[in-house]
Amino acid sequence: MAVTDVFRSLRSPAFGSRSSIDDFLERWREELLSCLPGRLRQFLRRREQCLIVEPEGERAKMLESRNGEPVPVGELDFNASGSMHAMLAGSRGGNRRMVVRLSEDQILTREVSFPAQVRNNLAQVLAYEMDRLSPFRSDQVYFDYRALENPERRDKVRVELALCQRARVQDWLHRLRDMGAPADQVTWDGAWPKANLLPAAERPQRGPGLFSWNKLLIALVLSLGAAVLATPLWQMQQIRDERAGQIEELKKRAEKVKEVRAALELARQGSTAALKRKLDQPRMIDLLLELTDRLPDNTWVQNMDFRDGDIQIRGESEQATALINLLDQAPGITAVTFRSPVVQVGGSDRERFHISLKYKRPEGS
Repeated sequence: MAVTDVFRSLRSPAFGSRSSIDDFLERWREELLSCLPGRLRQFLRRREQCLIVEPEGERAKMLESRNGEPVPVGELDFNASGSMHAMLAGSRGGNRRMVVRLSEDQILTREVSFPAQVRNNLAQVLAYEMDRLSPFRSDQVYFDYRALENPERRDKVRVELALCQRARVQDWLHRLRDMGAPADQVTWDGAWPKANLLPAAERPQRGPGLFSWNKLLIALVLSLGAAVLATPLWQMQQIRDERAGQIEELKKRAEKVKEVRAALELARQGSTAALKRKLDQPRMIDLLLELTDRLPDNTWVQNMDFRDGDIQIRGESEQATALINLLDQAPGITAVTFRSPVVQVGGSDRERFHISLKYKRPEGS
């Protein structure tokens, strides 16, 4: 089910506006890896190396991600290209990713909101509005964002914006690119998952690695073959489930027939009591006539519900607070009260009311 969730995400607006086919393949790969046995998953993950560079002025710490944990492997000197070559060349091969991680104090974050109409063009809107949202122009910063939940305002989209000055990291990016190890990601301590300040145009183009197109096609063919073989078994199970459901439905109908027969027998035996109960029930036509006579002309009843002697009336009136006394004086009407506060209707003199009362046939009627 985890893999199908990735396909469902294709329908979300965020995917259409932010993700490329490479992003989709990476997410799909992660979901497939999570379905594998633990040892096989660890073996496949070891084939992919992630190098982390943490700049600190003219020097930088270099770490290697092993089983998801960063392990220090040395330091880089910005002015000593020979040492950088040696450090980068001494790393293991494979589908290596280079990550530049900044400290949290180098990042400016803030929450902003925009009309919902710009949801699919947030990147362009943020770049255009950067000088208003921050002290810098868009060509002076690297930035990334993520949409936040905003259930109370469907007409607005809340965004968490993160940015850093290009000057703080651009020299290191150029040096790494010159060393043949261009950065794939610029992130920071405390960043949200998959945060990347580096623009897509400046990221290196890498192949899908473990899941190449040929392998994906082979996997697709195998999946289709398995589906073809499993379809008859699935259809048989569906038929069995359908028949079992029909039998269960017939059993329920038989039980209902028994209940109806018992109810008919009880009704036949207690016809006198049923008739008396029917005669004791209030007639709604009498209540409607009483309400028509009692309620003022500036009162409109929009909805009236009756259940077990309890009546709910909703409507509008120019004298809503006076309705309680008017209804209390009517024969057969008792327990008149407001179920909710009276609300003024905007732009008018009317008040919206919700009254509950009990009604029984008056004596002698």
